[in-house]
Amino acid sequence: MTDLGANQVYSVGSFYRARYVEDGAPHKILNISSERYQPSQIWASAPDQSVILSIVKPMPIELWGGTFRLTGNKILLQTATNFLQGLYPPLGDLDHDLAVESNGSDTVSPSNGYQFIPIHGEPDEAPNTIWLKGDDGCPAYSTASKSYQTSLEFLSTVDSSRKFYSQFAGPLNNVMPAENVTYAHAYDIFDLFNVGSIHNESFASVVTTPQLSQLRYYADRLEWGHNYNLTQPARSIGGKALAGGILRQLNQTVSSQGDLKFSLLAGSFDTFLAFFGLTNLTAANADFMGLPGYASTMTFELFTDGNTTTFPRDTADLRVRFLFRNGTDVSAPLTAFPLFGRAEDTISYDEFVGELGSRAISSVSEWCSTCQSSDSFCSQDQYTSSSGYSSSSVNNDDGSAGLTSVQAGVIGAMTTLGVLAIIAAAVFFCRRTSASSPPLEKRSSGSETDSGISA
Repeated sequence: MTDLGANQVYSVGSFYRARYVEDGAPHKILNISSERYQPSQIWASAPDQSVILSIVKPMPIELWGGTFRLTGNKILLQTATNFLQGLYPPLGDLDHDLAVESNGSDTVSPSNGYQFIPIHGEPDEAPNTIWLKGDDGCPAYSTASKSYQTSLEFLSTVDSSRKFYSQFAGPLNNVMPAENVTYAHAYDIFDLFNVGSIHNESFASVVTTPQLSQLRYYADRLEWGHNYNLTQPARSIGGKALAGGILRQLNQTVSSQGDLKFSLLAGSFDTFLAFFGLTNLTAANADFMGLPGYASTMTFELFTDGNTTTFPRDTADLRVRFLFRNGTDVSAPLTAFPLFGRAEDTISYDEFVGELGSRAISSVSEWCSTCQSSDSFCSQDQYTSSSGYSSSSVNNDDGSAGLTSVQAGVIGAMTTLGVLAIIAAAVFFCRRTSASSPPLEKRSSGSETDSGISA
């Protein structure tokens, strides 16, 4: 991840801090610690995977006068780390006295009171990785992906866009062979040019703004088809598994009576697209058919109507709201959208569980069966029953979890009780396959339906 990317993700964490954590926040979570990270209140998870852009040329590469080294990096772990740095910055940045030892020596803690927040890294062989990247290692998903390559939409678009893509074979000569500069690799091509527009001053001489928009359109179209098709549910397995992870994390907040207050999951944009399709967000805005911006976030707010200083005991008093923030620009709003084709942008918690549960993969054993997977954990007896996320930190109360009612997050006519944020990678490069995957072989799926994407 570049320094620019790290700072952008940090700014996203700061945005969430200003909304949900700091004193005076407009939607402050009930009884959340404003300054010091409390282990019982925060849960974060990200795939512990090295990922690369699947290109065939060796690294580093020379591109438009600059040098790029697109080797494997644990971008999703880095993304989660930078987000949490913004959510809970060094204590000395908040107040010098907070970073000073309590023995009266005026000794400042290392790194100005840097707060180390654990992230549960999920390696490929761990069953909990399915909730973050349920499309990885899934044969059923791979089969669905390959069927797209023979679809009429795919073949006709490859043919109709061939002349458009041919003009980029020269600029991309150091990255991929000319025969691969086609709609079949629309995502890779757009991503390279888009990153070039951010990091390389000579970019303007390579591609025009209208051309970049057209590249984005084709990438949107291809990736939407890869990750959602109503008639072929296997293409959305990643979104189904993410839905299961969302339900499990929100249930941890509810079952712990609000001890767990903020959950962070780091994932990739293809899982976002699958989730958008599954939950019919496209009925609310057709732009959900397009690629989300770098480090975009989905948010689920758990709240109750009215002012309260205690967590409701009856789930009938709980409601859920979905919000989306596209990209990292400081002016980008966190906007509420209705789920499941509904008109209202809030839904009762019980209805939410029912609606999302009907679309979700809810256990590791179900994922194994749906994917027809031979992964090692699928053959282990301990994963033949329901298994998934568990926020063990909720039960590791260090004595400081939970604040006084004076610090409760009571704002207006509603009280925020818990938040689940899901952040996409800070760069699209990381969406590619694992380092052992064959070059330019997408582990994703497509759709024969017309996407009608807004660029």
